Amino acid sequence: MATDTFSVQQSIPRPVLHEQVAQRLRQMLVEGLIPPGGKLNERTLCEELSISRTPLREAIKMLAAEGLVELLPNRGSVAVQLSEDDVRHTFEVMAGLEGLSGELAAQRVTEAELNEIKALHYEMLAAYTRRDLSVYYQINAAIHRRVNAAAKNPVLTATYNQVNARLQALRFRSNQDGDKWQRAVDEHIAMVQALEARDGAALRQVLMQHLDNKRSVVIEQLRSASIAAISGNHASPSLTEGHAP
Repeated sequence: MATDTFSVQQSIPRPVLHEQVAQRLRQMLVEGLIPPGGKLNERTLCEELSISRTPLREAIKMLAAEGLVELLPNRGSVAVQLSEDDVRHTFEVMAGLEGLSGELAAQRVTEAELNEIKALHYEMLAAYTRRDLSVYYQINAAIHRRVNAAAKNPVLTATYNQVNARLQALRFRSNQDGDKWQRAVDEHIAMVQALEARDGAALRQVLMQHLDNKRSVVIEQLRSASIAAISGNHASPSLTEGHAP
């Protein structure tokens, strides 16, 4: 069940640009501090982030344009909640974009770019060893962005960023199972090896498989959550809306 309020440990210092507020909100959406379907309570957010409503509303508009937030007439804004079909279709597109990014990156990556990706990869492995999911995911996402940037195709990058924005929260949660997280790490090792070998076909294949596996995990999680919600409603009818306790 979605909640309307949540807490944040740190406030954003003044003065602040709405881009900074948008970035903070993205992180909160990705890490589930604002759950799918949850309302973005403007008064609570302004208090928690120590900002006025003007930059907050500009940030929310940015997130709505990215497909992360839905603006509801006379009801404010809520975090987007994707259906199973939405997830399947979006991951199919994302797999193709990741695969193309990898194939082009293998042809065009510079030594400096490769070394930076490898350095991030080792930082990611260290975060995995600590089981620090938040840091792991931030570095993981940075690696994927660097591979895309190494493809040196601005049209591909613009499309990649737009589609990927919708999947960030789901990709974050897909690593919360230990075995599946280990598989994702193994796939990242194979990615770096293929990129270092400048093997475009191999990198395309491992990236597309990586996204296909993510999609399967996310759909499994969505179905489990749906079953749990139905079971919970059946088990506790007195607590559901429309029934007196």
